Amino acid sequence: EVQLVVSGGGLVQPGGSLTLSCAASGFVFRVVSMAWLRQAPGKDVEWVAGISLINTTTAYADSVKGRFTVSRDNAKNMLYLQLRDLKPEDTAMYFCARGFKSSVPEGQGTQVTVSS
Repeated sequence: EVQLVVSGGGLVQPGGSLTLSCAASGFVFRVVSMAWLRQAPGKDVEWVAGISLINTTTAYADSVKGRFTVSRDNAKNMLYLQLRDLKPEDTAMYFCARGFKSSVPEGQGTQVTVSS
C-alpha cells in the first residue's frame, strides 16, 4: 500500500520558515519523481514544486520561486520542502505526491498557516 505521510506544518508569522517532510512507503521511492502540492480553502489544488529522481532537476511555481526549496533523501525515502519568507497567501494544506508535475494530492497533508 502506497503511503505518503506529511509532517512539519504549523502556525508561523509572516517572514517565518518551516520545513515539511514527506515519508514515503509502499513503492520504490528512488525511481519516482515527486512533487509538492497545496490547497488553500476554497481554491483549487496548486502544484508547488517538483523534483527528479536524484535531486538533479527541480522546478517551482512562480508564486514560491526563490522562497521554497524541494529536496529528497532516497536512502531514507524522504521528501522535504523548505519554506522561507512565508506570506499569508502561503496558507494552505500541503501534500506530497508521486510525479514531477502531479496535480493529485496523496496522503493526509499538513496545514501551514501564516498569520501574525
